[in-house]
Amino acid sequence: MKLIIQIPCYNEAETLEVALNDLPKHIDGVDEIEYLIINDGSKDNTVEVARNWGVDHIVNFKQNQGLAKGFIAGLDGCLRCGADIIVNTDADDQYKGEDIEKIVRPILNGEADIVIGARPIDETEHFSYIKKKLQHLGSWTVRRASKTNIPDAPSGFRALSREAAMRLNVVNDYTYTLETIVQAGRENIPMMSVPIRTNAELRPSRLFKSIWGYVKKSMLTILRAYVMYKPLKAFTLISIPFIFFGVGIGVRFLYFMSRGTSGGHVQSLILGCTLIIIGFLIFIIGLLADTIAANRRIIQDIQFHVKSIEYGRDSSDLNIKRDYKEAEDNEKK
Repeated sequence: MKLIIQIPCYNEAETLEVALNDLPKHIDGVDEIEYLIINDGSKDNTVEVARNWGVDHIVNFKQNQGLAKGFIAGLDGCLRCGADIIVNTDADDQYKGEDIEKIVRPILNGEADIVIGARPIDETEHFSYIKKKLQHLGSWTVRRASKTNIPDAPSGFRALSREAAMRLNVVNDYTYTLETIVQAGRENIPMMSVPIRTNAELRPSRLFKSIWGYVKKSMLTILRAYVMYKPLKAFTLISIPFIFFGVGIGVRFLYFMSRGTSGGHVQSLILGCTLIIIGFLIFIIGLLADTIAANRRIIQDIQFHVKSIEYGRDSSDLNIKRDYKEAEDNEKK
């Protein structure tokens, strides 16, 4: 059983060693622990710090690609190195290394394929009041979109099984945290959350320049992910108001026509017909998008099997071994 801990890095030379020193060297049930950094076009000596510390693997970008692409590149690197479990953490030592065992344990026990660490947001001193409320609002929105109960959706502290890592795709360039939860929830990938602790802030967050910019990008990410995985429902909801008001205006015109006074309401009839046509076209777009989504699921399934071959072994090996061990334990009892 191999665990690889990956750390996305962008100009993290000052804090990276602190984060690396905090990582565990042994976890019960794990045979090997290796460390991987994603150098996202750093301009400082981040790579040198990592090499001097003894990091096992380095994924290197020549220029900054963003957190989402870095995360997916890290998963790919970990899978190629034979990881059975992958943990993603931050280079600014935001999360306590001791809690890695907490988020790995449910995967080892076969309880989940994705485990997300839930930070004590209300008790985090360096979070402003507005940021705390927006974090709760964003997590609530993600829970509604993904049909999950993850309390801290923006948390980057998470563990993934080999199978989950091969199934995840990220299409936005902003962040992976929200989209992967929506995808996992809609694809019925077993997922859970565990409470974790955080360290004092070593540097300000670089993910967003302003709170409202973060809110705007996060809402667009959630909306885009929801439309990708539930397009027919999304477009049907959009089409309903147009059809409803169009029909209402049409009924109003018929009422006046029945009384012989429809002559002055032809404009209403045109508006009503226009709204109904717009609503119907939006619904048709939803049907087409749903067909595309069905094709995407087929492609994702093919991609999963191709990755299983490319990375050298079937990801189901871990689940088979785990199920076999559980069967042995039950027999002994």
